[in-house]
Amino acid sequence: MIDRRSLVASGLAALAAPALVPGRTRAFELDPIFTPQQVTFSDAYAPGHLVVLPRAHFLYFVTAPGEARRYGVGVGRAGLEFTGTATIDVKKKWPTWRPTDEMIEREPQTYARFRGNDYVQPGGPENPLGSRALYLFQNGRDTYYRIHGTNQPSSIGRSVSNGCIRMINAHVQDLYQRVPTGTVVTVL
Repeated sequence: MIDRRSLVASGLAALAAPALVPGRTRAFELDPIFTPQQVTFSDAYAPGHLVVLPRAHFLYFVTAPGEARRYGVGVGRAGLEFTGTATIDVKKKWPTWRPTDEMIEREPQTYARFRGNDYVQPGGPENPLGSRALYLFQNGRDTYYRIHGTNQPSSIGRSVSNGCIRMINAHVQDLYQRVPTGTVVTVL
């Protein structure tokens, strides 16, 4: 049986251990500006519309005239970003993923395991699409752009993706339950 002194001492040692490990980094902390929050927004968009402002790294879900729920996002790096209007035609929980042929060609070392085969990464915590994905279509055709979760939360607020719009997993789960298929998305 463990006594109180041993319990307290082991607890304190466990708390101090990360500081003793060389190279250990602090846990990621999202800048509060990128947390979901209700904000005023242009009344030019109808409730239910999604609007993405890539340069500001925000996605807005219009909830009422002049009001929106704002989320922080990561977006495509220069030359790879999506712009225009699309609809969410497919929604998936823990989606599978495979990079496009263009991604494999552009970054052969990064995507070497996908070269010359038809491997598709199963859904799960290691999958770059995270816990949810909203598939963007134009005129009934898949654009291959997504609004999705990420296993790289530090990319929120940055322009680093291959074009998709990334969100913190908990935030995309919140958005996923709010938007039905057919939702209009405008990326400015």
